[in-house]
Amino acid sequence: MELTYTKTGNYLIPNLVMDPQPEGEIGVWGWRRKLYLKERRKGTYNALLMKGTLTQHLIDTNEAALDMMETLVKQMAATEGVTEDLKRRDQMAWVGAMNNIRNRADEIVRNELIYV
Repeated sequence: MELTYTKTGNYLIPNLVMDPQPEGEIGVWGWRRKLYLKERRKGTYNALLMKGTLTQHLIDTNEAALDMMETLVKQMAATEGVTEDLKRRDQMAWVGAMNNIRNRADEIVRNELIYV
């Protein structure tokens, strides 16, 4: 590793440059994962942070969680018969059923991806 220095007064200050961070959206699931790691898994959090892979880990976690949520909601809605026909006939029943499905899918994603 080759370091260069800048002389400031009587001091030599190293020219440190941070590695470029990956582009992408961390999203709500990534932030939840970050908070969990920071509060409950400090060793893992610090290791990812020091390796410079924390941001990529959070982006990947967010993408995986979004995919899992979408898949679970579609599967549960199909299994329970929550269709567009129900939405047309009884909007309040459809909204209640979809909220129930989303809440259950949210809990599954949290337990399977975020809090592990």
